[in-house]
Amino acid sequence: QVQLVESGGGLVQPGGSLRLSCAASGNFFSIGVMRWYRQAPGKQRELVAGISSGGSTNYVDSVKGRFTISRDNAKNTVYLQMNSLKPDDTAVYYCNVGVTLTGGYQLTYWGQGTQVTVSS
Repeated sequence: QVQLVESGGGLVQPGGSLRLSCAASGNFFSIGVMRWYRQAPGKQRELVAGISSGGSTNYVDSVKGRFTISRDNAKNTVYLQMNSLKPDDTAVYYCNVGVTLTGGYQLTYWGQGTQVTVSS
């Protein structure tokens, strides 16, 4: 079906930057909405950013002005550029991608998650 491979997480100091990527591969016809979620210890998973197939974006208020979501349709990849990172950004980040399979079914798939830690 579809596999999502995430990369780019790591440990950074407050004020630093990271760029996450999520690449889709497998047997599908097209990709629709691509999103990034995160889950911090003791908190429920929240939607961080999303981007439509046409390039429209939305962000949770806490990351506006600091994070940028983008996509490269030729590479079937979504990115999350994270600047001015804060300790509260520490979480496991997951990509979520809506796809249309070759048979016409529409489904969503999750990446494996990548750890982002912001600490001195």
